[in-house]
Amino acid sequence: MSDKLVDQLIKHEGLKLKPYHCPAGKLTIGVGRNLEDKGISQKEAVFLLKNDIDECVADLEGLFKEKFDSFPEKVKMVLIDMRFNLCATGFRSFRKMIKAVEESDFDKASKEMKDSNWYSQVGKRAETLV
Repeated sequence: MSDKLVDQLIKHEGLKLKPYHCPAGKLTIGVGRNLEDKGISQKEAVFLLKNDIDECVADLEGLFKEKFDSFPEKVKMVLIDMRFNLCATGFRSFRKMIKAVEESDFDKASKEMKDSNWYSQVGKRAETLV
């Protein structure tokens, strides 16, 4: 697809990075993507997910500094999953768990995960991550 066509469609349709309702009343995003009738493909959903994972990893690397890379893979996966689920602010509310992770006390971190409202709110997800 040519850049000229992309530019033309953006000029005509507009580019909106948050959902909006088009003149026909359909929930739309981007450059006229009708989410109600067309939705997104699995490939597009995975592309978006990978971008979100990258954002989570960058945030966790900033939070845990150089320690994050040294954590076991399972620990990183748990942290990324929680960060994805809770967003940055929600994740940072787990201060005692974060402190335990910083100290590589993963048993204590799992206890702190259990001792939260989140644990009962997300069901099997929390049980699996703990």
